[in-house]
Amino acid sequence: MLTVLGFAMIATFLVLIMMKKMSPIAALVLIPALFCVAVGKGAKLGDYVIEGVGNLAPTAAMLMFAIVYFGVMIDVGLFDPIVRGILRFCKADPMRIVVGTAVLAAIVSLDGDGSTTFMITVSAMYPLYKRLKMSLVVMTGVAATANGVMNTLPWGGPTARAATALKLDAGDIFVPMIPALGVGLLAVILLAVVLGRRERKRLGTLTLDEALVTGTATESETVLVAAAGGGDRLRKGTGSAGTGGAAPDEEAAAEAADEGFKGLDPHRATLRPKLYWFNAGLTIALLTAMIMELMPIPVLFLLGAALALTVNYPHMPDQRARIAAHADNVLNVSGMVFAAAVFTGVLTGTGMVDHMADWLVGAIPDGMGPHMALVTGVLSIPLTYFMSNDGFYFGVVPVLAEAGAAHGVSPLEIARASLVGQPLHMSSPLVPAVYVLVGMAKVEFGDHTRFTVKWAALTSLVVLGAGLLFGII
Repeated sequence: MLTVLGFAMIATFLVLIMMKKMSPIAALVLIPALFCVAVGKGAKLGDYVIEGVGNLAPTAAMLMFAIVYFGVMIDVGLFDPIVRGILRFCKADPMRIVVGTAVLAAIVSLDGDGSTTFMITVSAMYPLYKRLKMSLVVMTGVAATANGVMNTLPWGGPTARAATALKLDAGDIFVPMIPALGVGLLAVILLAVVLGRRERKRLGTLTLDEALVTGTATESETVLVAAAGGGDRLRKGTGSAGTGGAAPDEEAAAEAADEGFKGLDPHRATLRPKLYWFNAGLTIALLTAMIMELMPIPVLFLLGAALALTVNYPHMPDQRARIAAHADNVLNVSGMVFAAAVFTGVLTGTGMVDHMADWLVGAIPDGMGPHMALVTGVLSIPLTYFMSNDGFYFGVVPVLAEAGAAHGVSPLEIARASLVGQPLHMSSPLVPAVYVLVGMAKVEFGDHTRFTVKWAALTSLVVLGAGLLFGII
């Protein structure tokens, strides 16, 4: 019964938010509360929620102060050069912008923290998407999937959990997986190219200031606006960029786009150009301390936010203004995390997670024993979406490893296969970082889920296929 109710609770939540019948916060609170009563444990709802809140409180604190910190860094202009550099590469071409999103998310993911990755990626790319009227779910989907592939880094969490649960060395798990993960990252880049070409076809290859564009560009009829002579000139190309059919003035128009489109207002009052290198050094020091685990991450961001506010805005009215400017994001994200604590608290406290895992493991036919690594890889895709990483790696993976060992399957193969589902896991409603992503990008969680799940699942299957092909799994 608990197994059926557990799956029913998750399915109900996903359906309601994707159909936009309930807001994510309301769904995360009310649906588990109703199911908790349905399983006859309504009297313990308070205990489950408090336990869930206690487990996620450090994450909520980290997100609150991280949003303030990176918000201040955006205000002072730390990321403006990144935006301009990406723009010079992208030349306002939607395909290049989507590819740039994937590459940037993958690079920033090296810090091992999804929330930080999403804050930096959205901060740099959001102005470009908004100005060119590109689909924001493309940005969130590509960023989440790229981060999911990179989330397998030894310091990212899943690999360390797998190593701890099976008493293995994290390096022995991760290093052999690098070729398969590299193929997965290439799959994300290819996905970015496909989605970018779709956006290019919808919007055109070059769009300048909206006030100057008088028509809708398509891939076959690109509207180019360039400053020439004494005024503005409008030309139509006969082909898309890079196909050999561009208009004669396309290069000049691209240069004009690069000059005229800055992404962020270069004259905003919050800029602190004289403190640029201080802010850059502070950010590098913060990320380094986080990777080296010198202090708990919430404490690092708390200290970083306080120092950034004090140095950049020494006057109290300015500090209050910056905090107020980012209060909306802070409230939305932290509220979502605490609401998710209700969901995870009920799911764990009632025993639904354990029963769901036991049912899935028990459903594996005995004949699949010699192929337990493949089974683990396949199961990791849905299980890491419906469960927390802790629940999967400490609750399910040891059982799968024990079953595999009886048929001569190495625990290392099981551990490597368990990493396959991470591209999809990063869009799970149980991952606090995804709320940072959709919150800062101003995307409905349901829209993000509906768009991303199929691509992320496909990427996970590509990683699994590459692991089998290379003999890693």
